[in-house]
Amino acid sequence: MIGLKVIYLANILVAGWISISSLFFPKVAAQTVFSGAFTYSEAFRLVGALWGAIFILSILGLFLPQKMALVLLFQLIYKGSWLIFAALPAYLQQEPFPRGMASFFILWVLVLPFVIPWKALFGI
Repeated sequence: MIGLKVIYLANILVAGWISISSLFFPKVAAQTVFSGAFTYSEAFRLVGALWGAIFILSILGLFLPQKMALVLLFQLIYKGSWLIFAALPAYLQQEPFPRGMASFFILWVLVLPFVIPWKALFGI
């Protein structure tokens, strides 16, 4: 249970920053969050909204850790997908991509399978 709360707290810190900067200061987010790998686009605000949802659900996760574990499964799926279908091809083709974000995603994809309460989610 403590491991889940640590993950939710990390989500609150990281997702909160990404959400606020992407929604309200997208040009700053282009340089900080996305490491200048992409030119400014209104799509940054879409990403900010997604991370805002993760931020809010992670706050709830501090109080209802097992019930909110689906947000962690969602993160495992979308971060793993982004790494495979966006970051890896960019890396292999030596194209720009947000390396800091990719590093964080790799860490999360490695840690989440051990923290997600699979039995609580699926009754396994």
